[in-house]
Amino acid sequence: MAAAGDALLIEKKSKFIANVRPVCDEAAALAFLQEMRSEYSDATHNVYAYVIDENNIFRYSDDGEPGGTAGMPVLDTIRKEGLVDVAVVVTRYFGGTLLGTGGLVHAYGAACRMGLEAAGIVTRILCNLVSVRVDYTMVGKMQYTIASGGYILEDTEYGNEVEFKLCLKNEELEKFTKDVTELTCGRAIIKQTGKRYIDI
Repeated sequence: MAAAGDALLIEKKSKFIANVRPVCDEAAALAFLQEMRSEYSDATHNVYAYVIDENNIFRYSDDGEPGGTAGMPVLDTIRKEGLVDVAVVVTRYFGGTLLGTGGLVHAYGAACRMGLEAAGIVTRILCNLVSVRVDYTMVGKMQYTIASGGYILEDTEYGNEVEFKLCLKNEELEKFTKDVTELTCGRAIIKQTGKRYIDI
């Protein structure tokens, strides 16, 4: 998720308030859940679901709604979007009209979807960490190549030589290496230093 987000859905006078938050681990998800329970302590239900990428952890709760009508639709909505490291709490204030099983499934799923859209979804991709060392005569050309190629520059270190530290997608690595090698007539020292997930 790009950030925290919230959304309101009204269905037959019942209010469904979806709160969404990016979380890095289960402790953060549980802290968020507790925060929402405190904030909406007067609500009829505080239904939740969360998915944590590490160890493939997922949990959900109907919080008193009929089994399978609340927490599971929220979890299913998160999974259909292919999201991880996210927690969603959908708070319901009962409006006096029963929605039935199908109505509850629809309302909780729709509220979750609206909350996710409000928060903004980011794509996480595995990138190659690359170091490029050149002499000072090549700095301008390197800066132009990096900027015009739309590559992610993480840091530049100035010492006896200049070291550019970049994060390259898999499909960018070969072209970047070829371009820099040609640009510097093979004088650049290019090293792959690792891999890391980044959010785009």
